Amino acid sequence: MNNQNLNPEVTSFLDSSEHPLRTLIERLREIILNADTRLNENVKWNNPNYHVGEKDLITMRTYPPRQIQLVFHRGTQKLEVPKKPLIQDDSGILDWKTNDRAVATFSKESELEKSEKVLADLVKRWVDVVA
Repeated sequence: MNNQNLNPEVTSFLDSSEHPLRTLIERLREIILNADTRLNENVKWNNPNYHVGEKDLITMRTYPPRQIQLVFHRGTQKLEVPKKPLIQDDSGILDWKTNDRAVATFSKESELEKSEKVLADLVKRWVDVVA
């Protein structure tokens, strides 16, 4: 993977986890970081996390190890929940938990391959609206 925003601490954290879906995780890291150059990567909540400045926006949930979830959120601050979802998702990739929190779930690389461009667009739009 060739992305200057990859955080070596996250790579080291993932190396120590020996996750069975590591290839899927690496592809998701690449898609997220390439979607918007404002995003940075760190380890938070014992998972890869993506933020702009101090604002956490997307957290990867890697356990249980049968699937990988991307949680689209607005950080830990208690904010008023909007009346409609913050971004439009005609693809159905996002499972909205509230209008400001959604989850995308992947268990196989083949699932991700079909939706890479759409996912990158969702990440970019999420950052545009939430950052």
